[in-house]
Amino acid sequence: MRRYRQFLPVIISDFEIKEWHHPVHNHNHYELIYIKKGSGSHYLNKEIINYKQGDIFLLGPEDEHYFEIGASTRFVFLKFTDFYLHGDETIKDQWVQEMEYLIKNRETRLSGFELNKANQYVVDCIYEVIIGLKADMQTNERLIWLQIMAIATILRRNLPEISSSQKRSKEMQNVFAYIHEHIYNPDKLKAGIMAKHFHTTPDYIGPYFKRNAGLTLRDYIGSYRQVLIKKRMASGHYSLKQIALEFGLTDESHVSKLLKIKQNP
Repeated sequence: MRRYRQFLPVIISDFEIKEWHHPVHNHNHYELIYIKKGSGSHYLNKEIINYKQGDIFLLGPEDEHYFEIGASTRFVFLKFTDFYLHGDETIKDQWVQEMEYLIKNRETRLSGFELNKANQYVVDCIYEVIIGLKADMQTNERLIWLQIMAIATILRRNLPEISSSQKRSKEMQNVFAYIHEHIYNPDKLKAGIMAKHFHTTPDYIGPYFKRNAGLTLRDYIGSYRQVLIKKRMASGHYSLKQIALEFGLTDESHVSKLLKIKQNP
C-alpha cells in the first residue's frame, strides 16, 4: 500500500475533480477533508461511507482510504503534521502573543488597519463564521475565541510597520516590528539585546540598520519615541509623569528634554 509523506507543517489543497486518481493509501500526517460540493463514496479503513456536500472527514496518519466520485466533487484538504498540531515550546503560545502584541500596539488602535483584498476576503469569511456562532455564545465560546485568534494573526501581518515596508527585506520588516513592539521598554531596544534577539552581534545590527533604513538605529528609535510622546501631549490626557512611566523614562525632565529635541532639531 502506498504511503504519502509530507514534510511541510501544513498544506491546504482546494480542487475539483470528476475522477479520483490515487490508490488506497495512508500518510505520515493528519488530514481534515471538507466536501465543498459533490457526492460519492469514501473507502476508509475498509468501510464504505457515502459522502455529500458539507461532509467532513478527519484522518490520522495510519488511516487508509481512497474515494470513488459519483458527482464532480470539490475537495478542500487541510493536511498537517504532528509538529503543526503540537508545536514546540518556542511557539506554543504564538496565537495568544499575536493578540497581546496588537493590544500593546497603541498606535494601531488609533489608526486602524488597511487590508489588501485577499486579507479582506478572509476576514469577511471569518466574521461570517462569528455571526453564525452568536446564537449560542456560551456553547460556542471556544470557537469564537479561535476566530478572534485567526483575525489577530491577519491583523498583525498588516501592521503599518509591516505593510508599509513591502520593498524592504523580511529581516528589516522584523526589525521595525520589534522596535515598535518594544518602544515602551528601553532596555529591550539596546543594541546588545536586539542583536541577541536577531541572532547576530551588536557590531553588526547597527550598521545593518543604517545601511537599509538610511539612518542610525538610535536616531530611528529616538524619532519614533518622540512622535509617540508628541501624540500623548497633544491629546491632553497624559501628564509628563504618566508619559515617563509609560515609556520607561527616568522622570518628567527626560520627557521634556525629548520634546525639546524634537521641536528644535
